[in-house]
Amino acid sequence: MDDSAEISVCDGTLPDARPIEKQPHQPIVWRNVILCSLVHLGALYGVYLAFTSAKITTTVFAICLYQITAIGITAGSHRLWSHRAYKAKWQLRVIIIILNTIAFQNSVYEWARDHRLHHKYTDTNADPHNSNRGMFFSHVGWLLCRKHPDVIEKGRTIDTSDLLADPIVAFQKKYFWFLIIWACFIIPTLIPVYFWGETWSNSWYVAVLLRYALTLNGIWLVNSAAHKWGAKPYDRSINAAENLAATIMSAGEGWHNYHHVFPWDYRSAELGNYKFNFTTTFIDLFTKVGWAYDLKTTSPEFVYRRALRTGLIESQDDSVPLPWGWNDRDLPQSDRMEATIVNRKQG
Repeated sequence: MDDSAEISVCDGTLPDARPIEKQPHQPIVWRNVILCSLVHLGALYGVYLAFTSAKITTTVFAICLYQITAIGITAGSHRLWSHRAYKAKWQLRVIIIILNTIAFQNSVYEWARDHRLHHKYTDTNADPHNSNRGMFFSHVGWLLCRKHPDVIEKGRTIDTSDLLADPIVAFQKKYFWFLIIWACFIIPTLIPVYFWGETWSNSWYVAVLLRYALTLNGIWLVNSAAHKWGAKPYDRSINAAENLAATIMSAGEGWHNYHHVFPWDYRSAELGNYKFNFTTTFIDLFTKVGWAYDLKTTSPEFVYRRALRTGLIESQDDSVPLPWGWNDRDLPQSDRMEATIVNRKQG
């Protein structure tokens, strides 16, 4: 979808990017509306085919591919490249970028840039998917309309030099559409047809469109549901909340109140339980083989003190930019000092 078309409603540019209540519509990008509608209509037909004519192998393949490739977003675009919550050797970065390309949610560069902006100006006009504009907007509407002027203005202040300095990210950005067509659409169509004799129609609608829609909406739930429903034990002043459904659908990204308080924690959650945090399991697995290192996390004592300090606060100053992750200059030095770095690389 067109990355230049991502925001819907506003009533003017606000220098401090504060949220506002009444906002006229921004221009709708009909190309994105049509493409998004076609994907989801095709996915609904894919659900029908999964229960009526598709081979069980095809349905299992679609679900597994959805869960596995979501790791390319969660462990890659999100925790590695957006937040710099850990470091990865080139071998792991290649694996993650392949999964990310199959998942197809913009390039790593664009995703990380917008996500850093989201954390910097959460739920204000400068947030690409400001949840104060409603559930539909924060879930998918932001991708169907033009960007709010504040998103463009504040986006220019986000440092992304580290992203393009990574040759793997730069390669994906340069050849993005060629890679996407093959990785997300052509190859997943061919595999069921040639490996277990699936029909072309079942393969396209189940293994491609249904799988793709699951991946999209699983990640989108973090922007919508996890900013609307759930507990807020770490900071009651923000919309981000602990949402189990979003966690399950997004491979572990729904512990969102914690994540917005500690965006640089590679676990993206306080508890180390792998049951609902497949992404952390994935990172820890590659930590054992040495491909993931310098994992930033928090001690229980630090988390407890922060929960006592902000868990009962009812308001925050929206004019104060929040840190998007470990490398952000606005991250308090006290937080850096309190952080624990696991599997630190020497030298």
